[in-house]
Parts: sequence; C-alpha cells; structure tokens
Amino acid sequence: MPTVAPLDLEGHVVTCAFLGDIPVFATAAGTIHRLDGGEKVTEAHQGLLACVKDLSNQTLVTGGEDGKVLRIAHDGSVTELAYVPRKWISVVAAGPQGAVGYAYGKVAHVRLADGTTKDFTEERTVEGIDFAPKGMRVAVARYNGVTLHWVGTSGAPVDLEWKGAHTGVTFSPDGRFVVTTMQENALHGWKLDSKANDTRHMRMTGYPAKVKSLSWSVKGKWLASSGAPAAIVWPFSGKDGPMGKAPLELGTRANIMVSQVAFHPAEEVLAIGFVDGMILAVRIADGKEALLRRPGKGAITSLGWSANGKLVAFASDAGDCGVIDITA
Repeated sequence: MPTVAPLDLEGHVVTCAFLGDIPVFATAAGTIHRLDGGEKVTEAHQGLLACVKDLSNQTLVTGGEDGKVLRIAHDGSVTELAYVPRKWISVVAAGPQGAVGYAYGKVAHVRLADGTTKDFTEERTVEGIDFAPKGMRVAVARYNGVTLHWVGTSGAPVDLEWKGAHTGVTFSPDGRFVVTTMQENALHGWKLDSKANDTRHMRMTGYPAKVKSLSWSVKGKWLASSGAPAAIVWPFSGKDGPMGKAPLELGTRANIMVSQVAFHPAEEVLAIGFVDGMILAVRIADGKEALLRRPGKGAITSLGWSANGKLVAFASDAGDCGVIDITA
C-alpha cells in the first residue's frame, strides 16, 4: 500500500482526520497541518490537549492548555468558541446543529450554535462528554459513572452509576447504549430503556491494558476497542448488546498492542493501528486482513477515513504521519 504524502512532524500528533477531501493533522504542540496543495500550517493553541472531528460541518473542535476551545475549518480558518483563562481544556465533543461540549474541573459546558451556553455541574471531575445521536442530550463521564443531561429542556438528569473512574464515554449510533472507558482495564456499558426508565449494566472486561480507542461500525452493530494485542470487537446487534456474547478478536499479533481502531465509513471493515506503527485493515465478515502499513516510527495515535472510504490518514506519537490509498 503506497503512503501518499508522508509527513514527518515534530512530536506527538493527537488527531488526524479528513475535513472534506483535505487530510489534517493536529499536534500536541498546537499546530494544525493540512495537506491542501502542499503542507499548510495553522498555529491554533499553545499546547493542544483534545481534538475531535465535527461530522456535521467538516471541522475540528479543539481544546488547549491556553484555555481556548476552537473550531478549525478545512481551509485553516479558526473560530474561537470559548476562552477560560488559566484552565486546561482537555475534554471536547462535537454535537448536532453546531453544538459543542467542553469541560474543565467539575463543570461540563454545552455551547449552542447561537453562542448560548448551558452548564452542568457534577460532583466529581468531568472526564468525557458525548452527544446522543438524536435530540440535544449529553452523556458526561465522571468518577463512579455517567450523568445524562437534556440540554434544551429542564428534564431531570439521569445518573448511571458504576463504581470506579470512567475516563471517556460514547453513545451507540442508535442511542440505545452508553459505553465508557475505565481507568481499570475494562469498558462498562448501560442499555437505556426509555419505557421503564430502566438501565441494564454491561461489563466488558479481560483487557490486558487500558482501552484508549473506541470505534462504532457504521450501523452500530459492532464496537471496536484497543487495549489488547488484537482489536476487541463487541457485538451490539441484539437487543441486549454484548451481554452473554464473546467479542471478536481481529488482527491478533503476539504481544504487540493495538493502540487505535477506526471503522470504515460505509462497510464493516476495521482499520487497526499498533504500538509499533503497523496498520492493518480487517473485514468483520471473514476476518480477512490487508496490510496497510509496515511497522514505522512511533505508536499509532489516530486513524481517519476519507468520506468515500478509499483513503486512510494516520498519525503517530513520533510525528510520523501520512495518507494510505487502500485502492492502490
């Protein structure tokens, strides 16, 4: 597989993504590099801590050591969404209709497209935010569980409790499940039952390391995760999700840990990045593997598919980045 436009950047690269047709790479130093008729650089933050892609408008949402929350467009233009002096913004999320979530300390903030902000105070430090796929609702990860808040209404929050430190959170694409990464080597999930206001627990354990990367398949039938020497892929197609079912183990390599997972935008194909820089693509249906990249410099820290699913951008903690054409 040829690497198109390899990039050798300085230091750790936090996130790579395609904004429209343009691959972008966000470094921990706070620079955003775009491959748009050559390499172009935007100085965004004095130290970047968090970066996510906003699918609804093809931008990046970033948080930094400088207390800023920014929106960065495909042309490198920067819009300041929030500024909190002397605070580190290490949690950001992109939501529907231009909404953005961010947090510092015990407060989660949701900024709507018109600039109004709703604040939600938790009893413990906010570790993660995610928006529900429908309706303006957020899940806020904290110590001992998750709190669900409606943003636009005064409905009572819903507390999903489970002892331990929850470090990140994601809604399933159909909104039926909430899953957290934990400080221990595990995931925890809740099935949301709107009828009975009832929730059921899902424990996903057995990982040899912490899970730092999650990716849902396009229709939400599968949830892929890092934290093992294979991508651990849990089935969510049944009404009770993975309860009572074993996960798939894809791309197994002896003693070489998976560091990143990213599902194809249209097919049940998973890109898997490893700590030694190797990247595989694996088809769920039959486990067939394709080598996308041989081991390289640094652990893979981010993988991003183009909208048409023909290109994969990758980044590493050593600044080794590029784009792979999987059709070549």
